[in-house]
Amino acid sequence: MKIGVIGTGNIAQYLLESINACGKLEGEITSLFGRNQEVGSRLETKYGIKFYTDFQEFINSPVDIVIEAATIEVAIQHMEDVLRSNKDLILSSIGVFKDVKFFREMSDLARVCGQHIYLPSGAIGGLDLLQSANSIGGLKEVGITTRKSYESLGLELKNEEECLFDGMALNAIEKFPKNVNVALLLSIAGLGADQTKVRVIADPLVKRNTHTIEAIGDFGKMSLTIENEPMPNNPKTSYLAALSILSTLRNKGNSVIVGS
Repeated sequence: MKIGVIGTGNIAQYLLESINACGKLEGEITSLFGRNQEVGSRLETKYGIKFYTDFQEFINSPVDIVIEAATIEVAIQHMEDVLRSNKDLILSSIGVFKDVKFFREMSDLARVCGQHIYLPSGAIGGLDLLQSANSIGGLKEVGITTRKSYESLGLELKNEEECLFDGMALNAIEKFPKNVNVALLLSIAGLGADQTKVRVIADPLVKRNTHTIEAIGDFGKMSLTIENEPMPNNPKTSYLAALSILSTLRNKGNSVIVGS
């Protein structure tokens, strides 16, 4: 499997180290697209890949699947071209789908082109359970409480915790576009952004970004708490988010698939 990566940041570099340098899965990153010529050239030399600053040249290179590991803006700009080039896409910037209309357009385009858009589980879990619970409409309530430090939320430190948001995911995504991708992913797996409850809490004592997911339905009840370690070289990015991309790649090539 030949892999193309959009982006030259921390996740892209982690994937290059894990896949190309350490051989942690079958496959190889062969093409990299980005705007930072200095970083891209350094990665090209270090990992023996081809770095592109022209997207058309990148997407025409011999890759089987593309990983977006950049920004929402970059994902919006290039997602259609990836699908029309008959490439599957692993999407890191889930926030791109806060626009429901865009989500439907890209879903329809992927179907027409015979391609897939993979949404890694990122910094949370329990998505398979929600999908199973709602397979015949039996999911009744879904909520997530996200607890982060003031620093990770880009806020001035206070000595006590503060609830910054308590409402539905649709509104939380607009207010915290860089911090509640997990809420959007939960919405897609479950009841939708207009029926998924979200609380965002700034906590001066929290050491790890913490997500507590609760769900009720015909299946019973679920309560799941995840305390995420950050990536060693980037405290704003969950280590689990990077690992979930590797897991998606590995499962794509498996003859036996666990879960939905």
